[in-house]
Amino acid sequence: MRSKIIIVLLLSISLAAFSSYSFAQDKDKNKGKELRAAVDRVDKASDVIDEVMKVAEKSIPRDLLKKAKAIVVFPGTLKAAFIIGGQGGNGVAIRRTDTGWSAPAFLNMAGGSVGAQIGGQKTDYVLLIMNDKGISNLLQDKFEIGAEGSVSAGPVGRTAAASTNVTLDAEILSYSRSKGLFAGIALKGVVISQDQDMNQAVYEKSAAQILGSTPVLASEAPEQLRKFSETVADYVK
Repeated sequence: MRSKIIIVLLLSISLAAFSSYSFAQDKDKNKGKELRAAVDRVDKASDVIDEVMKVAEKSIPRDLLKKAKAIVVFPGTLKAAFIIGGQGGNGVAIRRTDTGWSAPAFLNMAGGSVGAQIGGQKTDYVLLIMNDKGISNLLQDKFEIGAEGSVSAGPVGRTAAASTNVTLDAEILSYSRSKGLFAGIALKGVVISQDQDMNQAVYEKSAAQILGSTPVLASEAPEQLRKFSETVADYVK
């Protein structure tokens, strides 16, 4: 009887150890998958900034970039419609720090519209968060642009910012690029939420913690994820 009890106990311990090992393997595998997806998203967001800024006369004014408290890019957001339309995508956000820019946090975008429309296209969105209230809204679990925050179409071109007062009250300046055309757009009715799975897998933190009052610095992020912060920094020197 005693030997049977010992065998049962050994089997139980072995099963628990195997289950724990399998769980750790699954967790590591998921973290690796999320990190690869995060790197891909950061690379695409960096490409959007590079392509938008390469022609000064048709770019975001650099003095606005220098004033922005945070920058968000949603690359390749899919807009599709058949009478009832919608859009959705994934993005990257960084916040200005005392020494430069933060590590990237990951966000999702979703929105909808109704009308006589049909077709689909991919659009890049760039959002400049211009003040502390805009930052506070961005760090919510869910934030509807245009409902909780003041948003304006961002001015375009080397001298545009100097000739308009659109930036005085706006919490967010928004831009879109589709089929090679880049312009300011008053993006409204779109909900931004935290990408909890990716943020937790990469940092074990929420977007609010990554971009909060004591943000995670770019230098503290995995090396593969520093590209977006470095790209933006190149244009605000």
